[in-house]
Amino acid sequence: MSVNHPSFGQLADDRVIIFDTTLRDGEQSCGCSMNVLEKMKMARKLVDLNVDVMEAGFPMASQGDFDAVDAIGREYSQITVAALARCHTGDIERAAKALEEAEAPRIHTFIATSPIHLKHKLKKTEEEALEIAIKSIELARKYVDEVEFSAEDATRTSPEILVRFSRAVVAAGARIVNLPDTVGYSIPAEIRPN
Repeated sequence: MSVNHPSFGQLADDRVIIFDTTLRDGEQSCGCSMNVLEKMKMARKLVDLNVDVMEAGFPMASQGDFDAVDAIGREYSQITVAALARCHTGDIERAAKALEEAEAPRIHTFIATSPIHLKHKLKKTEEEALEIAIKSIELARKYVDEVEFSAEDATRTSPEILVRFSRAVVAAGARIVNLPDTVGYSIPAEIRPN
């Protein structure tokens, strides 16, 4: 679930913002890898469908993803073009470089927040991860105005920790906070607002 922070203004018509990850997350499905030309064709279809934000790729992952983010950012000025980046300086700088020519760029950065991911994947404490997240948001804001933060594995993270991370990254400059069910742990009824 993505929520625009109210301090950045409300949409006049309260419409839903469509954030499409087909070009980044969708291509992780077996047999679905796309080259730059194929991503450009798919981007055209997504623009025709009136998506608002297109996550065009993960520039640090490959030169192809970098080139696709760059090409889509140059071609489609009418939408926000996002690039994914881990909360890591090299990733953020690479995403910013790929987005240099985009009219409406967004850096979407993430770090794990669940105890299991902190311990076994990152080998970091909650405090260390929070400090990395804050510094990453501050760095990303030096390059773009619109920064999104995702709490990786949010559904296995306590609400208290999610609130803590969310407040901290918004204070650091994130405009959008995303709480993904990264590993498919929850069902809709478990995350529905009260």
